[in-house]
Amino acid sequence: MLRTWKMSYRNTQNPFLLMRYSIVTLEILNLLVNIQLHFSERSSLYVITQLSWTKVKPMLCTDAIERAWQILDKIPGRATGAYSHSQGIKGLRDEIAAGIAARDGFHASGDNIFLTDGASPAVHMMMQLLIRSEKDGILCPLPQYPLYSASITLHGGSFVPYFLDEETGWGLEVEELKKQVDEARSKGITVRALVVINPGNPTGQVLAEENQKKIVEFCKNEGLVLLADEVYQENIYVEDKQFHSFKKIARSMGYTDDDLPLVSFQSVSKGYYGECGKRGGYMEVTGFSADVREQIYKVASVNLCSNIGGQILSSLVMNPPKAGDESYESFMVEKDGILSSLARRAKALEEAFNSLEGITCNKAEGAMYLFPRLHLPQKAIGAAQAAGASPDAYYALRLLQATGIVVVPGSGFGQAPGTYHFRCTILPQEDKIPAIISRFKEFHEKFMDEYREESLASNECREEPSASNESREEASVSNESREEASASTESLEEASASTESREEASASTEKRGD
Repeated sequence: MLRTWKMSYRNTQNPFLLMRYSIVTLEILNLLVNIQLHFSERSSLYVITQLSWTKVKPMLCTDAIERAWQILDKIPGRATGAYSHSQGIKGLRDEIAAGIAARDGFHASGDNIFLTDGASPAVHMMMQLLIRSEKDGILCPLPQYPLYSASITLHGGSFVPYFLDEETGWGLEVEELKKQVDEARSKGITVRALVVINPGNPTGQVLAEENQKKIVEFCKNEGLVLLADEVYQENIYVEDKQFHSFKKIARSMGYTDDDLPLVSFQSVSKGYYGECGKRGGYMEVTGFSADVREQIYKVASVNLCSNIGGQILSSLVMNPPKAGDESYESFMVEKDGILSSLARRAKALEEAFNSLEGITCNKAEGAMYLFPRLHLPQKAIGAAQAAGASPDAYYALRLLQATGIVVVPGSGFGQAPGTYHFRCTILPQEDKIPAIISRFKEFHEKFMDEYREESLASNECREEPSASNESREEASVSNESREEASASTESLEEASASTESREEASASTEKRGD
């Protein structure tokens, strides 16, 4: 174990990552220190411990080591293998709250933080609390990350969709929200909450500040809980947009906890860190009464607590190295490098898609995805239907078989009727993007040609019989002329004999058919 542990340090250059590894180091050392009480200084375990630390320590920045000790001191008994408070370790929740306050410019409390194993369990928790029966509905965007529709179904609620406007860059129109709420209520459904994903998944849009204000006002007027999926908050790729949390927007409008129930979800799986396997995340819960908060805590307690490593990483994500720290400069170089690379990949893919016949693609403003629209030939749509697949799924499968490139059909996220899309990530390494684009273009052009050529061939086949008919008509005219010119009787008799032969052949065919 120690050999693997040391090798992981040797291959790590990011000081921010080293901060995390130093915590693991101290966890191991803390365990070994207790074991050393039972061994002499000459024991092999004692020697291994000292040698390992001697080699690792010079690789770590001073502030990383110091931060690791601070975090361990926040854990009761430094017991990283024990259960924590059901909301998460108090000291870590306070650090996350401090990070939120620094981001938004408004107060945040660790008491409002519920640490979870990624954002998904937090979403499930809120759905469980909000949904009482199939008569309770949750407004969700289409296209949407399927977690929401699945969670609503799992907990027995009603999925109330609202469509994002592709023509305006996947805009969220309040008029559309109002229309869907009124329609749901006319069916006896109580709409309890609005889900907003910003930046968008799978659509990649970033909401404008004025749009967010209208959404906050809508939720307040309609008495809805605002569920803000903000896990892509670090992933912004356009200069004219920036991330604003819905809590910041609400507070800037003068709304307090008494005005708007709001839940914000965050995860360590996205951003520039992308530690999806660590299962770290949280939700910040504001605007609920003491009685409701008590129920939220009870539901959280059912799961005992989230994993300690994920809790630690969540606190680091919201409190990365700061100006003046030894690791800050190199940390910022790597962070900016990752985000700028993602922006270049997004732009390259967007331009490639828009250069192709039959594909249109909105700008990727944020998140990690593009959601291009397919304008498929009718022949391709017919082929998909014959194969028992939706046209976008048929296209995606053909793409996979031909190139090995995996995209997700738009039908998996929901889309406006009569439209077809696919979701494409921007996550392959930047140096592999050109080859991916090249393979994709080659496939797409062949795919379009395949169905266009079949269509043209079909038209040509239909034209050929027409030409043949014209020839026969011309021949008929010619015969009439010859008849008028007293054509030979022999020729007519031969034609008659030929006809009789065809009739006999026809009769023979009928007999065989019988």
